Amino acid sequence: MICAAVSFVVFARCPRRWWVPPRLQHLRAGPVAQQPADPYSDDVTARRARLAVALALPVALALVVPSDASQRPRPRSYASVITQIRQRRVRELKADDGWLTVAGLFWLKPGVNSAGSARTSDIRLPAKAPLNLGVFELKDGRVTFRAASSAHVTVGGKRLETGAIEAPMDDAGALASGDLRLFVIRRDDRVAVRMRDLRSATRTRFTALRFYPARRSYRVRARFVPYDHPRQVPVPNVLGQAPEMTSPGYVTFSLGGARLRLEPVYETDENKDLFFIFKDGTSGDTTYGAGRFLHAPLPRGGIVTLDFNQAYNPPCAFTDFATCPLPTKQNRLAVRIEAGELAYRIHPE
Repeated sequence: MICAAVSFVVFARCPRRWWVPPRLQHLRAGPVAQQPADPYSDDVTARRARLAVALALPVALALVVPSDASQRPRPRSYASVITQIRQRRVRELKADDGWLTVAGLFWLKPGVNSAGSARTSDIRLPAKAPLNLGVFELKDGRVTFRAASSAHVTVGGKRLETGAIEAPMDDAGALASGDLRLFVIRRDDRVAVRMRDLRSATRTRFTALRFYPARRSYRVRARFVPYDHPRQVPVPNVLGQAPEMTSPGYVTFSLGGARLRLEPVYETDENKDLFFIFKDGTSGDTTYGAGRFLHAPLPRGGIVTLDFNQAYNPPCAFTDFATCPLPTKQNRLAVRIEAGELAYRIHPE
């Protein structure tokens, strides 16, 4: 009888059938949902709040009955999740391999391309570079680099000899000369040398990013409609090219009373998430004119969660030397999506 009297609050010490009163049984059981619940939705938050109130222990019993509740990590709030994502975004931009250090892009012609700070160089580097750094040679689609004997060029901390090497294709193996980093990139049938400057003005003058306030109304559940077979979609870029990217399908969703549709692509061959390149009514007004990017998890049960609070600017918002993709015609929305990253001010007022 005593156990039954206190079973509402000391459920851990009583038979399982007593620990939730009958009038609260609907809060602990029910049909299995067909779709995964959004942990940040208003319905889930409300149910959690009601259950927490119904099962709250009186202060007096909390002092008597030992509990390890204080040791359990509290679930992160939606606001804190968005804050952490935005802080990580800033760290990535400011890193040595972030977009703020990209300070040059030099398209190679077939044959020999001299590199250095000399005026006659095919690849004209900043004044702090050696007059003659070396030569890049493009032949049969292959790029090699030969350092000048007078230049101090390293790869992975080791100085290069005068012999030709396969030109590096990424940051990890970049050619280093002082603050400068050089490596080769390919864009369709074109080949270029990308230059980073670890002390670029864009990086040293960077202050902060600006965002719309995070609102849950811009976190929406979209219906994913797969194609019978993944499609190759021509995606335009700032170079005037339209390389094909793979799209597995499209999503439809409602926002602000409008029914909308967006077509994602896979950004990499890993196909680990959905990549949306979109433009909306804020583009060129409060957000970057060419559009923004958004990543979303792969579909689960035919549903994709689109969180526009995580929409961000493409690299071209920060440097003139990026080769950004642009929104396709079907991804240009007439509505205003007032969420996510705002236009970057290079020289804030």
